[in-house]
Amino acid sequence: MALSTRSRTTSPARTSSPARTDPADPDGRPPWGVAVPLGLQHVLAMFTSNLTPAVLLAGVIGATTGEATLLVQAALLCAGLATLLQTVGIGPVGSRLPLMMGSGFAFIAVAVPLAGEHGLSAVLGGVLVTAAVQVAIALGIHRVAGLFPPVVTGTIILVIGLGLLPSGVALAAGGVGSPDFGSPVNLGVAALVLVLTVVLNQFCRGLLCTASVLIAVVVGYLVSIPLGLLDLSGVGDRPLVALPAPFEFGVSFPLVAVLSMAVVGVVNTVDSVGTVHAVTEGGAGRPATRRELRGGILAEGGSAVLGGVFGALPTTMFSQNIGLVALTKQMSRHVVTIGALVLVGLSLLPQVAAVLAAIPPAVLGGGVLVLFGMVCAIGVQMLSKDGLDTRALLVVALSVALGRGIASAPDAVDRVTGQWGALFDSGIVVAAVAAVVLNLVLPGRTRQEPVTAEVSAAR
Repeated sequence: MALSTRSRTTSPARTSSPARTDPADPDGRPPWGVAVPLGLQHVLAMFTSNLTPAVLLAGVIGATTGEATLLVQAALLCAGLATLLQTVGIGPVGSRLPLMMGSGFAFIAVAVPLAGEHGLSAVLGGVLVTAAVQVAIALGIHRVAGLFPPVVTGTIILVIGLGLLPSGVALAAGGVGSPDFGSPVNLGVAALVLVLTVVLNQFCRGLLCTASVLIAVVVGYLVSIPLGLLDLSGVGDRPLVALPAPFEFGVSFPLVAVLSMAVVGVVNTVDSVGTVHAVTEGGAGRPATRRELRGGILAEGGSAVLGGVFGALPTTMFSQNIGLVALTKQMSRHVVTIGALVLVGLSLLPQVAAVLAAIPPAVLGGGVLVLFGMVCAIGVQMLSKDGLDTRALLVVALSVALGRGIASAPDAVDRVTGQWGALFDSGIVVAAVAAVVLNLVLPGRTRQEPVTAEVSAAR
């Protein structure tokens, strides 16, 4: 865009085209004094959310300091490279929009029980299959999106959030298996982080509000030092600079892992359609184009390959960063590219990654309880988008009852599920199938679903 504007001007010395400075233009290039602080702000807004899946998985598999460091490095590297793929793009891949990418929260509820039952290699095998599924959906998104109107997507996201809450509470108590589980010290530190997050988010503005979770976790991290909760042994043994190692944890493809991860991938991808629209509406006041939609979801699927290779969950578009775009009214993709380069740079520093991986469970628990709760709230928000009539209430009620009911009492279906038990552990697969089927078969379904209408309009 800036190139074509330049070609029409008669004097190169006067080429300060609006395309280079217009805040609503994704190709705009704000001055470095503006771009760098905004890029760093994008990193701060998503930092804790991006690291949480890596730290959780490290705890589930009983990772050593070195393994936990690799998982954190992988989360940073994949988030940075996925964001670059989104903002810079390669051919048809990438929306060329200011979309910050990070480890997908929705996958945690499936990945944690899978890692405990089948090992991290099974999770990473599921990640690679999910990448292929997401790319396939991107090529035919207008055909698939109709199966996931707000009543279906909102229900699934609500079930995902409900499934995450027990993990958040367990972390706040010190982590399952810890000798001081449930101690007043652990619960007090978690409460401090939780309360500080709420206070900063609700009573402050600017960076203090945007990075409230990160700031609260840092404070909790520092407070945990004199309380003896922080263990930094082994950090000094890590090299100063090193690339994350590919296939360090291996890959395997048990069918239960492939199916459960793929189901979450489908839901996550369809939800990303609304995310792409949100960033263009919030930053530029327009709907996303068909190329932006397809390119954005192709980048989401393509970047999941990186997770399977390096040891991270599939990356997804982070909504808190979209809020930053809407708040600052700065649509420049180059601003987010700066943030992506910062993440890649941090991923090359194992000692920094080791310090991050050492976050005490209680500190992390206080932060993620807010984030996990927000997942539930987003599901409720989506359900209320078109109102809840009797039909919609029945879809939600049965899907949540089956999904969370079976997940809460897995022994009740052991004789039926057998080796497929892990597929029912999180309740997400059950809830997703129930919601889609009920929405299709119950009378009164609207002919044109909202998500389909959005995609059709963009085309």
